[in-house]
Amino acid sequence: MMDIAINTPALLFPAITILFLAYSNRFLTIATRIREKHADFNKTHSPVAEKQIMSFRRRLRYIVAMEMFAVLGIISCTIAMGFIFYGLQNYGNIAFAISMLFIVLSLLASIIELFFSMKALNIELEDMEENH
Repeated sequence: MMDIAINTPALLFPAITILFLAYSNRFLTIATRIREKHADFNKTHSPVAEKQIMSFRRRLRYIVAMEMFAVLGIISCTIAMGFIFYGLQNYGNIAFAISMLFIVLSLLASIIELFFSMKALNIELEDMEENH
């Protein structure tokens, strides 16, 4: 196993910050859409709005998973730096590998949420086509 320097885990910090910004924007956007759809659903009780509500619930789960994996990634990264700082190189390597795994899981959850987002947009497009 290759030994890593203390600054290697630190390289993930800027990437994680950008991920949090992107994930927060996704969360805020979907929260706004849910509020809009809630008002629409209360007025119309349309089947399209009902489909969107199910989609929102699924997407929210993935957004929360994305953020949790990213948080666990940064915690593991910080732990890796601590182990390396105290001379526990093997533990540092393991913690860094775990942090990379969490970041990959976060990105995979992001891709899955993106597909659900596309499906939700297709629901809207299909409704527009039917009513045209």
